[in-house]
Amino acid sequence: MSDAAQPTAAEVRAAAEAVKTALDRHLAAVERRTGDDDTAVYEAFNALAAAAETYDELLYDRYDEVTPFEIPGADDGLPPYAGPDEPQALSVLIRRDYAVAEPRRLAAQARRVADLDHDEEGPRGTAAAIGVLFGEYEPDEIASRHKEFGLEEGDSTVWVTAAGELPEPGEWLAAPFEQADPERIVCRFDISSVFDDEDDEGTDDGDGDD
Repeated sequence: MSDAAQPTAAEVRAAAEAVKTALDRHLAAVERRTGDDDTAVYEAFNALAAAAETYDELLYDRYDEVTPFEIPGADDGLPPYAGPDEPQALSVLIRRDYAVAEPRRLAAQARRVADLDHDEEGPRGTAAAIGVLFGEYEPDEIASRHKEFGLEEGDSTVWVTAAGELPEPGEWLAAPFEQADPERIVCRFDISSVFDDEDDEGTDDGDGDD
């Protein structure tokens, strides 16, 4: 970066003052919070995160220094929430991945279900077996009994998005995930083995052979 493009010392100082102001407002909002979903706290959190990020960038550009602050959730790739303050409807978007760890067990379970339905032939292949099982059981039951069905869990995620009103019946069925708006995500929960790997690396005490 050229000297002409660098922020001035006054700009860095102003950004630092903005962080202080945002910090005071966040604390005041927390002290006055009315519940776990208080929008004032959420807005003050976002304002503090934005002010801290601006200060960090200016500090680095001017002095080649960084702050020790890390705002939780700032690196999750999601934009700030821009949905309604009082949602009238929610959409819960769920994705769960499974590996077919035991095809024979999967087929056997599907044949058992098919027998109950008086289907003499039953499923002839893995894809047919999957169709039988997911046609018989709810996704949550599959998730809780996946090992019984010969499946192995992969990554999963749940997105809860807010809307001003409930969509018309059948409106989104042709493309159920196409209209998912990241700016309307109220909360998100991710499960992945990579998080377990990160925890293991963080708790490694470095012990080894002497």
